[in-house]
Amino acid sequence: MTTLLKSDRSFKNRFLLSTAVVLTGLTLNSCSTLVTDQYEATALTTYTWRVKYAYDLTNEPSPRFETFATTSLLNRNGIKPPGAVIGPDDRGLWWPTLPPRPSVSEVEQRQKPQEQASTPELLKAVEYRLTYTLGSQQKTLPTNYAVYRQVVKAYPSKAPLRLTLGVGDNSVEKAEIAN
Repeated sequence: MTTLLKSDRSFKNRFLLSTAVVLTGLTLNSCSTLVTDQYEATALTTYTWRVKYAYDLTNEPSPRFETFATTSLLNRNGIKPPGAVIGPDDRGLWWPTLPPRPSVSEVEQRQKPQEQASTPELLKAVEYRLTYTLGSQQKTLPTNYAVYRQVVKAYPSKAPLRLTLGVGDNSVEKAEIAN
């Protein structure tokens, strides 16, 4: 009986290991690599005022958030965009003017009876995208800061880039100058 249990455990371990190897292989194989010399990277920088509402601001498990004024600015290839007032920051990004802070009256207007409201907080967000052309097809995909910076460096010389796409080719995970 003990031998049977050890054998059964060994089989389960081998099965789990082989399943993990197959799934890893499928994940890695579902990514594509391509080379293009027509590309543009954008970073949409956004400021947003937000207020948290809850019956107990410190212990509420699911507080309600209200968004107030928002301003955005589209950075292209690291070049200072029109309307930029802040930057470049330590990531090379330019930012728009700050949106107007919500007044006490505005915060109170959205407050429900018995709720408390937090102090308005200013959120900063960045959304990175890469547009590339391959043949006659142009595609825009979400990406990350590292890819954006690589494009910023390559863009002035129009150096071809090798792009590694994510799972299902729905994002750009890596960009490097193609040799």
